[in-house]
Amino acid sequence: MKFLHNRKVILSLILGILILSPAAAEGDQVATIALATIALGLDTVWVLLGAFLVFFMQAGFGMVEAGFIRAKNSTNILTKNFLDFCMASIGFFIFGYAIMFGKGNDFLGWTGFFMKGAESGADVPLFAFWLFQAAFCGAAATIVAGGMAERMKFKAYIVYSFLISAFIYPIIGHWTWGGGWLAGLNFADFAGSAVVHTTGGVAALVGTIILKPRTGKYRPDGSVKMISGHNIPLASLGVFILWFGWFGFNAGSTLGVGDGSLISLVAINTNLAAAAGGIIAMIVVWSKTGKPDLSMALNGALAGLVAVTAPCAFISPVSAIIIGAVGGCLVVFASLLLDKLKIDDPVGAFPVHGVNGIWGTLSIGLFGRESLGLAHDGLLFGGGFTQLGVQALGVFSIAAFVAVAMGIIFIIIDKTIGLRASVEEENIGLDIGEHGLESYSGFQIIE
Repeated sequence: MKFLHNRKVILSLILGILILSPAAAEGDQVATIALATIALGLDTVWVLLGAFLVFFMQAGFGMVEAGFIRAKNSTNILTKNFLDFCMASIGFFIFGYAIMFGKGNDFLGWTGFFMKGAESGADVPLFAFWLFQAAFCGAAATIVAGGMAERMKFKAYIVYSFLISAFIYPIIGHWTWGGGWLAGLNFADFAGSAVVHTTGGVAALVGTIILKPRTGKYRPDGSVKMISGHNIPLASLGVFILWFGWFGFNAGSTLGVGDGSLISLVAINTNLAAAAGGIIAMIVVWSKTGKPDLSMALNGALAGLVAVTAPCAFISPVSAIIIGAVGGCLVVFASLLLDKLKIDDPVGAFPVHGVNGIWGTLSIGLFGRESLGLAHDGLLFGGGFTQLGVQALGVFSIAAFVAVAMGIIFIIIDKTIGLRASVEEENIGLDIGEHGLESYSGFQIIE
């Protein structure tokens, strides 16, 4: 079976069978139509496989976030992760896809609501493309759950989740992938460092600033009280699931099989960046604290994955290692900086997704190659500042828009239904306080 190494060989075999069959007598047109149909089928299966893997990442996010917080809030965070994808699916079906991929102007689309008259944005059937994009939408929404964990009201979170999925994320997506103003400038974001991760990370930062720190996180003298996650093995499992799902996230964004070369490049770059991020984060935190902190190494791997998501199709494997390594370093220092600023981000949502979403987007302007499909070579390969300037304009415009839009949304939610759970609910835990459930029934939870 070694000769079945890519689609070209498979299609050649099928073509040989067709030539030998009676149907071949009808001429080359039959074979051409058959090959086109097979190619479309393979591309559709590939996109759907990517969608399924990205959907499975919701489980990874849930495990990471549950593991990094206290046991008394685990059911709450998992419920938020579960409802994120539910809200994203409905919101993206009714409003989001039309805004993101509908016909409109450089800012947003306005045709195709409820998918009526909608068109596919790729050479695959509409519903396959929709499912892939809806999975991305759910990923962007669920990032925020970790940054605002352990003190945000559940009903407030549900409102937020629908609004970002139905309106905020699709507008950003239209700018970049839907033919909007950033696409017109040759802004590059292959799989979503800016569109997905910067959006989610900045929203998490704005939310956690408005929400304020968890009770007891910072002592009166300004020192930090360590609030440890209750289940590092669970968080580790979550990271492995996310790493696995990221192959669908990045390689699936090719939206087709081709001869397999692009998929292969994206996959190896994804893996190398994650590995480099995990190693460097471990080294940095070890040098600063004297201990090889597994939780930071896990976030380092995620940081590498986030960083390489935008450039993965436009860079060499060596560049992927460098980009991932820088990401692993950035996540450590960004986490330490948030504590100095007394910004309480329980799982590191902004350091992982926000900081490294920005870094990954900018890295295209440094390491990107025109020979791999980019409009201009990056600065380090003789292309000057052209691509880097476009990348900077794009990612900081996205960050600014998200900060303003989500700031307004969070403030309105806070003034109406309330954003933060009561002190009593926070102390007893949101599992019991909001859901009347215990994650570990029968076990005594000692805080």
